Amino acid sequence: MNALNINNVSLVYNNGYQALNVINIEITNGVFGLLGPNGAGKSSLMKTIVGLQKPSEGQVFFNDVDIVKKPLEIQKQLGFLPQYFGVYPKVSAYNLLQHLAKLKGIHNKKECHDQIMNLLDKVNIVDAKNKEVHTFSGGMKQRFGVAQALLGNPKIVIVDEPTAGLDPEERNRFNALLSEIGEDIIILLSTHLVEDVRNLCSEMAIIKQGTIVAKDSPNQFIDALQGKIWQKATNKSELLNIESNNNVISKQFIEKVMHVTVYADACPTGFKAVTPNLEHVYFTYLNNAK
Repeated sequence: MNALNINNVSLVYNNGYQALNVINIEITNGVFGLLGPNGAGKSSLMKTIVGLQKPSEGQVFFNDVDIVKKPLEIQKQLGFLPQYFGVYPKVSAYNLLQHLAKLKGIHNKKECHDQIMNLLDKVNIVDAKNKEVHTFSGGMKQRFGVAQALLGNPKIVIVDEPTAGLDPEERNRFNALLSEIGEDIIILLSTHLVEDVRNLCSEMAIIKQGTIVAKDSPNQFIDALQGKIWQKATNKSELLNIESNNNVISKQFIEKVMHVTVYADACPTGFKAVTPNLEHVYFTYLNNAK
């Protein structure tokens, strides 16, 4: 069992901006979701975990090794799947993986070949191994991304906004792949998409303005909102009064009609109960309604 322990980590940049504020998280094998809006501190936390920057305060341990002092100890066991890979060279999937394997220190030819073929099979692109990666569809590129992230048998994989640009079928296939991989290693999923966390994560944390505002399992989060989420169809003239007198967590158009959702212990006048979901959880914490 792998373990990542983040203890009282704060990060203040040279210009005085506090990117992280007393972060405490323990993460073990499985897919852990870090959910927050753009600018919440997700990237700052990822960079700190992998040793690209040192925290101003606090400690980070990976399998009992202090990786603030010894960042190479996590970097040599790390896989990374970025949101975008940028421009691919005009080489085949197999040859590109072979090149990346050498960069990761896999120099034995048979070991390299066996690992590449195993990964291509796992992500279901063996048939495309001789095709140039830049010609792949979005879903195939993401599956290739998983293969390169798993080269060298990492113990922790960081995934940044993984399903951006994927169609529903590709998203489902990709999610199933990550779930399977996450049984034996830590997968840290950084995203602002609630759907990714709902589909993949057994544990999650919500980060806002550099602070972890809540941590639990998605199911526990949802259970805690039972009987506290209410919704009403409204119009602009009524909206200001509703916002003044209620904890509004979200507003959205449904079939061209504005619907406002509020958090409350009892049903406000004119509202109806709504079955809570993870999106309600996210907006409740994001808008300080809870």
